[in-house]
Amino acid sequence: MLDDDGLPLDEVGAWAKEKHERLRKYVDISRAARRKFVKGRGGATYIDLYCGTGRAVIRETGETIDGSPLVAFKCAKEGGVPFSEIHIADVDEVKCDATAKRIANAGGVPTTYVGRAEETAARIVARLNPYGLHFAFLDPYKLDDLPFSVIEALGRLKRVDMLIHVSALDLQRNLDAYSMSENGPLDHFAPGWREVVSRKQTQPATRAAYIAYWASKMESLGLPPARYELVSGIAKNQRLYWLVFVSHSGFAKGLWDKIRNISGQGELL
Repeated sequence: MLDDDGLPLDEVGAWAKEKHERLRKYVDISRAARRKFVKGRGGATYIDLYCGTGRAVIRETGETIDGSPLVAFKCAKEGGVPFSEIHIADVDEVKCDATAKRIANAGGVPTTYVGRAEETAARIVARLNPYGLHFAFLDPYKLDDLPFSVIEALGRLKRVDMLIHVSALDLQRNLDAYSMSENGPLDHFAPGWREVVSRKQTQPATRAAYIAYWASKMESLGLPPARYELVSGIAKNQRLYWLVFVSHSGFAKGLWDKIRNISGQGELL
């Protein structure tokens, strides 16, 4: 499917709008901090490793919306403090090119990378100013697409905020299949979990223990405890995903607390 600009569209659920609204609010509320780095030598960057096409159609309504890279870019620009650099990546070259063209049409100059997230994350980090302020939005469709090596690569940056989409639906539907496969999605997402998480408990308890272990791995990188926000489907009240915010900065986490959905805090499974 093509949009009016002749470029392809992704297809997403209605819940994507809430996710993008949280992204928009954080980019907006952090503009004062971003301004200090934009005016300084370090700069402020936006990183999106799963950029898609940059535009999407909502399957339930047919409405077309901006994807995360366009949401972040436009919000920063309209707020008067645009990002110094935009780094976008996707495993699909056609999608990555579409996003790059859309950002360029909106007045931006993105740097693009094609490949799996663990590859592009390392390439991007190697190019970043170590004294800059960096914000990464990680929005994979499923757990297997976010190996922990991505978090490790970004976590080496001195000043980095990450807003991460973790699929609760994927974990709920596929826990048994994933746990029975050697070197499977759960092992990529949270290596070493089998030595810590017992499978001799209920599925909800196993899922909770697994996510808690994943969070502890982030803490071991010096990224203090994450803030969780659960997003559920309205019609069936089905748990869809968590938005997880992590940062080296207590100030940044305070900003996130001001704009996140308070009702979802702490509700893991």
